[in-house]
Formats: sequence, C-alpha cells, structure tokens
Amino acid sequence: MEPWRLRPARDHGMSLEQRMASTRREPGLIEAIGQRIAGSALSCLLRVWHRLQIEGREHLPATPPFILVANHTSHLDALALTTALPWRVRQSTYLLAASDVFFETPTRSLLASVLLNALPMRRQRQVRHAIEDLRTRLVEDAFGLVMFPEGTRSATGAMQAFKPGLGMLVAGTAVPVVPCHLEGAFAAWPRQARLPRPRPVVLRIGAPLRFDNASDDRDGWATVVRTAEAAVLGLTARSRS
Repeated sequence: MEPWRLRPARDHGMSLEQRMASTRREPGLIEAIGQRIAGSALSCLLRVWHRLQIEGREHLPATPPFILVANHTSHLDALALTTALPWRVRQSTYLLAASDVFFETPTRSLLASVLLNALPMRRQRQVRHAIEDLRTRLVEDAFGLVMFPEGTRSATGAMQAFKPGLGMLVAGTAVPVVPCHLEGAFAAWPRQARLPRPRPVVLRIGAPLRFDNASDDRDGWATVVRTAEAAVLGLTARSRS
C-alpha cells in the first residue's frame, strides 16, 4: 500500500480575489453550487433556444484528465462543450478563458469562476508560466480542460490557425485531446451581436488523440497543433458529407 501524499491546495493562502483570477484555483463549495445552478439553466437554454444536438458523445473520456478543443466563433461554444459533459466530470473541468475579457474586473472574475469554472489565460505576457502551471496540474491533479486553440473568436465564422499553446500543454504527456466542431454557433451568436439568436447548434465530437510520443519542444508542439487542427477540420468535412 502506497503512503498517503498530502499537500496543501494549490490556491492555499490566496485571497478570494486572487483565487478567482489564478490558474491555480481549485474547486470549492461556492463554485460547485454556482456551477450546478448555472449549468442547469444554460443546458436548458441551449436545448430550447438553440436546439443543441450532440454527436459522438461516446468519444468523451469517462474521467479526467483530458482537453476538449474546438473551433471558436461564439460565446455559445464554451457553454455547448461543457453541457456535453456528465455532471460528475463537469465538476472537475475548467474552461480556459481570455483574462482580458473574462477577468478584467473583480466582478467579472467572480462570475467567470463561479458560473463557468473558468481559468484565466493571458494572451501575451506570462503565457509560458501559465501554461507550465496548467501542464503540471493536468498531469498531477487529473482535471479536464476546455480550450480554443485559435485564441480568439473568429470574426467571419471560418476557423483560424491553431496557436502552439495546445502543444505546450500536452506534448509528451498521456493527456488525451478530444477534437470537437461546433456548427451554427456563429449564426446564433457572432462576436458582433450583443445577444444570441434562436438558431440551431450542432456539436460534433471526434475520437481522442494521444501525443505521448511527441517531443516537448517546438517540433513536438507543432505536431500536436497540426494533428488537432486537422482532426477538427475533419469533423467539419464529415458534417458536409
């Protein structure tokens, strides 16, 4: 029998404001209650207002760690991806969100953390440090992560090139990457619109990808990104066939 290995929470000693805006935040009771309430309401909204259809649910891992990646055209994207997860998995799954949008003020930080279980990702400064933190947590804490490798919502609905951050997170690890594609989210709520419109949304989920043998360097990161991007585009092609 292995001895117990106890360690303090990664966010131990942080103030509430610091916890809400940190990639080291761990789940708490307040977040769990808020996410359960928000999750039920948002799932209902997606089913009724957007007639959300989910294809390939059998490809979702039963337990963390994993990363869900998808094209990004709308604020509905994150809601649809998290809705696809069973509640017991959703509780330990974080949304990687832009810090300059969702964590710009203490109020936004609180809402993003409690309602969406979001973790901040800086677009430029200190990105490498944040990614190293997340990579360690993915391996050691075994949680799920939802991310959009394009880095920002598309202004046209067309998928943009993936950035290397995904490769930096998983190259050389056993963490599976699950490619997903969202259709209809851009028509339902493009970045130029203030409110969502009643348009149907379809989420397609592909088979998990593994990158255990990818080197943890620029070449390995590029391999991860190319493979994941092709898998997401493949789901687009499948939807047209």
